[in-house]
Amino acid sequence: MDHKDVFAALQTVCLDVILALNGSRSKSSNAETIDRLLGVMRQIQEHGCAVEPLITGFTAVYHHFDLDAQTPGNGYRTLVKVVHSCITHILQKARYIALNCSGAFFRMDHNMAEMEAYCSALCQLRALLYLAQILLHDNPHGQLYSQEEGGLRERFVQEYISMHKACFYGRCLGFQFSASLRPFLQTVVISMVSFGENYKKQQTGLGIAALSFFASGKYVVDPELRGAEFERITQNLDMQFWKTFWNLTETELLSSLTRIASTVVQVNVILTIPAVSLSLPLASDPSLSVSVNPPVAHWGPGPVKVRLISHALRQGQDSAELLALSRPEGPQLSLPGGFSRQTYPLSPILLIHFHGGGFVAQTSKSHESYLKSWSKDLNVPILSVDYSLAPEAPFPRALEECFYAYCWALKNCHLLGSTAERVCLVGESAGGNLCITVSMRAMSHGVRVPDGIVAAYPATLLTTDASPSRLLTLIDPLLPLSVLYKCIDAYAGSSCQSVQPARQIDTLAALGKDTVNLLTNFAQGATNWFQNLLEPKAAAAAAASSSTISSYGPSPSKSHSEEKPQEVYEYPENFEPLRSRCLVDLHTPCTPIMKNPFVSPLLAPDSLLKGLPPVHIVASALDALLDDSVMFAKKLRNMNQPVTLTVVEDLPHGFLSLVQLSKETQEASEICVKRIREVFKLEEPPADQRQPGPS
Repeated sequence: MDHKDVFAALQTVCLDVILALNGSRSKSSNAETIDRLLGVMRQIQEHGCAVEPLITGFTAVYHHFDLDAQTPGNGYRTLVKVVHSCITHILQKARYIALNCSGAFFRMDHNMAEMEAYCSALCQLRALLYLAQILLHDNPHGQLYSQEEGGLRERFVQEYISMHKACFYGRCLGFQFSASLRPFLQTVVISMVSFGENYKKQQTGLGIAALSFFASGKYVVDPELRGAEFERITQNLDMQFWKTFWNLTETELLSSLTRIASTVVQVNVILTIPAVSLSLPLASDPSLSVSVNPPVAHWGPGPVKVRLISHALRQGQDSAELLALSRPEGPQLSLPGGFSRQTYPLSPILLIHFHGGGFVAQTSKSHESYLKSWSKDLNVPILSVDYSLAPEAPFPRALEECFYAYCWALKNCHLLGSTAERVCLVGESAGGNLCITVSMRAMSHGVRVPDGIVAAYPATLLTTDASPSRLLTLIDPLLPLSVLYKCIDAYAGSSCQSVQPARQIDTLAALGKDTVNLLTNFAQGATNWFQNLLEPKAAAAAAASSSTISSYGPSPSKSHSEEKPQEVYEYPENFEPLRSRCLVDLHTPCTPIMKNPFVSPLLAPDSLLKGLPPVHIVASALDALLDDSVMFAKKLRNMNQPVTLTVVEDLPHGFLSLVQLSKETQEASEICVKRIREVFKLEEPPADQRQPGPS
């Protein structure tokens, strides 16, 4: 539907609802709620009238920011798409209200709360459009990032500190994403707020799990409370919380559940590469050699851990030399039913993978699911690198380890089941950044570069610069601005505060320590859960007081939130976005390291990028880092470097980790596989031999 038709429909349906409510008002005993809903519909009308010319302006020019006519995608398009999605939800709900508000079974309070939440969301999106308008006006033609000191970058930070965000984490949670992913997003948010509520308590293991489980009940039945608590947590909890929560996917319980549904492989082994100097042929003259030293940054030479995954057992993978590098408990070589003991010859191809996690969390274990599937689909051995994580290991430790693992794999490919005639680097998010920078480092060392790079939603600009897609960090439940800044700050090493190693949630040691408290926690959690079920109005009141009028305050540390934030004065005279008293304890990273070309490859000079192998980028239209992908692809295209960009719709940042949840994420994974095939020069398999996606 054309945007003019969308806004015309919005005005029509608002009038229909107002007419229907006025008609049923005299017959209803709920006049106060009806009056409140009438006020909400009039506010939606006003927002619609103001937003329409903004959308018209962006649609007239946003094509200038695409990579090319065949690849529509940039932050301005995304903002328009998100507004359309919000209005579509309003239209659906409003039509239902107009048709059913006079019915005996119509839930007036519930529908009023739903419409009020989307009205708040539309109000905040209107504010983002005004900020994007400033960016469009101030930036050069075709430039998506505002890289001037101050400017919108500082103003957006000030707005993020004070703007109300809870509405995007409550009833409106994930409205912009594929419908099949919304239950998952709700589960993540409920888990996070429940976990955060009990995180600071003197519990470990089962104690946190017990309290978190029962605390989750109130967040299921009360979206407003959930949104307010999520806003507080994402803004003010420290890096230790994020590392621990994200690493929950590493626990045996969750990884075992994932393993049940994942592809079965014959080889899945953890290796430890010793820290010794390597000698590799010089790329320009193989008769000469170049020495590659082990990683040394921050604490000196140390080994690198990697995971070898192979669907078929190949020559070299069960050799004594490889097994000597495995963990003390031995390799995870499995021969399930249906597999033969046959050892296949070396493969001519090798896939080297760098995982995501914001440089601060996760290992290859969290990404096994899609890697196993890829190993089967491509019939390729995969080496995934478990690089050291920030803030304990800031830049350049991870880059050094990934480069060293890459060089070791080239030299020892026969142990991995490959001749490495063709090598592809693949990574997502932080791993996509490392794919690019490892290739840059290979060129600077004179080592053979990979034959291609496949980077999914890579972070190519680790600075605080504003862009239209980064405005989405105000509403994104998976990548809020405060979390993005914490990751950048940790990797750049600008924060002097160290973090304790992330806690393990399901260790046997925790069992004995928490057994004494388990029954107490069980009773306490169950009591709180039933109390919230029986007193929903009290919980709703608590939520209201903690969102736009919050009782929570920031922690007493130096941050932007110590003083009343400056307001953006470019808003129209009669408009102001909703404000929250739950101000952000936001530390803005500021260090020259962020502009190092091996940290932010988008800022690299042409001389460091010239000679890169073909780069295939797979980005998401709804990702806050979309503009990183678009601008980096443009930079390579302008240098006549081979590059492709594919923008998938309706998926969040990190969609590869969600490949088992929906048809859409499975299709996005298949796009990555297709690009890897192109690097390896493999033919597409027949359609009847492809793995089916989730139903």
